[in-house]
Amino acid sequence: MVSSIATSLGVGSGIDLTQLVSDLAAASRQPKIDRLDKRDSTVKAQISAIAQARSDLESFTDTLGKVVSEGSLKSQPAVSNDNVLGAAANESAQPGAIAADIEVTQLARAQTLVSGNFAATASPVGQGVMTLTVGSKDYAITIDASNDSLDGLANAINAASSGVTASVRSENGAYRLILKGQTGEANAFTLSGNDSFAYPPTTGGMTLAQGAQDALLKVDGVSYRRPTNSVSDIITGITLTLKKASPGESVSLTAARPTDAIKSTMSDFVSVFNDLKKSITTARTSTNSRSLYELERKLSRIIAQPLTTSTSGPRSLAALGVTTNRDGTVTLDTKKLDAAIKAYPDAVEAIFVPLRDATHTETTDPGIGSAMATLKTSETADKGGLVSLKKRLEAEQKAIADERTRVEDREAAFKARLSKNFTGMDSRVANLKATQSYLDQQIAQWNNA
Repeated sequence: MVSSIATSLGVGSGIDLTQLVSDLAAASRQPKIDRLDKRDSTVKAQISAIAQARSDLESFTDTLGKVVSEGSLKSQPAVSNDNVLGAAANESAQPGAIAADIEVTQLARAQTLVSGNFAATASPVGQGVMTLTVGSKDYAITIDASNDSLDGLANAINAASSGVTASVRSENGAYRLILKGQTGEANAFTLSGNDSFAYPPTTGGMTLAQGAQDALLKVDGVSYRRPTNSVSDIITGITLTLKKASPGESVSLTAARPTDAIKSTMSDFVSVFNDLKKSITTARTSTNSRSLYELERKLSRIIAQPLTTSTSGPRSLAALGVTTNRDGTVTLDTKKLDAAIKAYPDAVEAIFVPLRDATHTETTDPGIGSAMATLKTSETADKGGLVSLKKRLEAEQKAIADERTRVEDREAAFKARLSKNFTGMDSRVANLKATQSYLDQQIAQWNNA
């Protein structure tokens, strides 16, 4: 212990060996660690910039897609009397074609039958086979000892899956079987094989509460007959919901244009586009990545890219007044946008909510929503530009960590060697000093003799 302390204090040489070894080891280690810290800090900043660019791209695209899908940028049908008629548009609706005068003269109804009264739901109804005929199709309804009751008959009819539904209802302490078919004259039905439930009745039997009938309406003076009150095959892209028969009343169907919503969305688009452009530029400047240069070019091309196959009017954002500046950001010419909306409302709307039918697909008419979604998908897929760049940076970050471990191991070994070498040197110095002291004593004795 005494020897160890003496050595660490540099007793032989008079030098503080512990401090000397620490200073020399630090002088060797610190420049290497400083370089690794700088590299690591740079890579972390680059990864953060990439993450921000991806987040902005995804947020921008998802928000735009949500606005489009919610329908606020699509012309919606409006009716002059919604007590008589309702209307809804789907993606194949042509805004300019949403105009008609409609008269509802008769609503479609479902046939309803009601039985006589029974004392209880478990009351027997009589065993045997009944025949339920819907249109021209027969369904066998079998009643035996296992289901000989009012409830059993209702369950057997429902199990036949004929389109006729059965239920048991109570009224004034008695129970009745209610049968209801689907709307339309073609869905009228009969029941035979049991006199208590026969329709048309023989003796007793069921009573007709409501007869089956088709809906009758006129669209622009042309008469139509339909089996339901939901009609989607007369006006392309529009589903009419018939609510009330009102013979002689003409209900106007028109299109409510989303002009203000489109203007607002265009303004928001320019603002968010510029934010996205700046975040990508920051990431590209930080990393000097070729993939980010390509992403910037793809983003810029969307402004001039044809987004619809409209034969007249604007087909791109540039045609709506979006201008690209020298730094890649964009501005909006509101006067040009107003003029386009006024002259070509259908074409402007198609840029945001493109028509979808056999000839208008996401490939031919992507619209701004699909164009941005395609860009997002290409960049955030497994081998996309942003993902590949992030993986490369993360690999570099791991390499820095591995190098840091190697540096620390090498410097620890270097410090151990220094300590060993200086300790050996100090021991030799101490031995030399002891020898010198001995010789000095001998010489002094010789001189005194």
